[in-house]
Amino acid sequence: MKAIIALEDGRVFEGNSFAGSGERYGEIVFNTSMTGYQEILTDPSYKGQIVTMTYPLIGNYGVNEEDVESAKPQVEGFVTKEYSRVYSNWRAKKSLAEYLEEHSIIGVEGVDTRALTRHIRTCGAMKAVISTVDLDEESLVAKARASLGLVGRDLVREVTCEKIQNSKFKIQNSKFKVVAMDFGVKDNILRMLADVGCNVTIVPAATSAEEILAMKPDGIFLSNGPGDPAGVPYAIETVKNLIYRLLIANCRLPIFGICLGHQILGLAMGGKTYKLKFGHRGGNQPVKDLATGKIDITSQNHGFCVDIDSLNKDDVEITHINPNDQTLEGMKHKKMPIFSVQYHPEASPGPHDAEYLFNKFTEMMAGRV
Repeated sequence: MKAIIALEDGRVFEGNSFAGSGERYGEIVFNTSMTGYQEILTDPSYKGQIVTMTYPLIGNYGVNEEDVESAKPQVEGFVTKEYSRVYSNWRAKKSLAEYLEEHSIIGVEGVDTRALTRHIRTCGAMKAVISTVDLDEESLVAKARASLGLVGRDLVREVTCEKIQNSKFKIQNSKFKVVAMDFGVKDNILRMLADVGCNVTIVPAATSAEEILAMKPDGIFLSNGPGDPAGVPYAIETVKNLIYRLLIANCRLPIFGICLGHQILGLAMGGKTYKLKFGHRGGNQPVKDLATGKIDITSQNHGFCVDIDSLNKDDVEITHINPNDQTLEGMKHKKMPIFSVQYHPEASPGPHDAEYLFNKFTEMMAGRV
């Protein structure tokens, strides 16, 4: 079935649907990972986005029941150069096409993904539409322009949990109780927290500071999530309130933020955020640790960034930067046990260079840092 991808700037790409049909809207972005399409599809941080894979062959190892980051695919659409109809993996339960069909996600192949990626790199990520039902290019471009973008939009409400719940990765004889604010938390983050001795209580994004502190946690975790951090002012206010209450009480309760959690923390500490031209998405992003000079290779997925110059240098220390574009990748509070990173140390998919950050969190909770 013919499919058309139309961008708001008038550029159009043609392909064929290998899964799903209909019409879907979202910001079109690219991911440079060679593997891990199942984790990418199910990462709640991709809500509201159409993902283009730069690696040309996708689907060759099928889909299994273990490598998911949430209960269902979160992307608005999935674009590849070539879809592999033959899959082979001892854990595979079904094909990628079957998986996307089950969840009404449009998958498109036969697209010149190199040209599409180069266009996004040159012009920036932008609003787009995928359609198998309307093949009129002018009509689709107009629809893309009229669609909702990511700036100022609250996508967290679409992915956060509905009520307070315990992590499914619960452990016996845990050392620490952690409350995780769910902005779209990935399963592997919860798994990694369990691996370092944490039992995690997950709370909806709109939970108040009073409710969180009443649970008497040993630490607070601010999760990853989709979209513009400025679109969730209630979460920013909660984190600001948490910091204020801990500061006036002289309570050294650790707070750890990842990705959107990092951005929300930056806003809560008085900083500003801005939209990157085409974002960082893939399993091969370099990050420099300013304390050691060491370069970690990290997994990333973000389209917004905290403005380094907007942070109060009396309170906040920059800990990590991206050597490619000098953007902020990590920070910590100078007076309190609060730290965050823009990248994904749970590394699913991706390298494992940054796993130590989970141990750093537990060391803070144990009072050793």
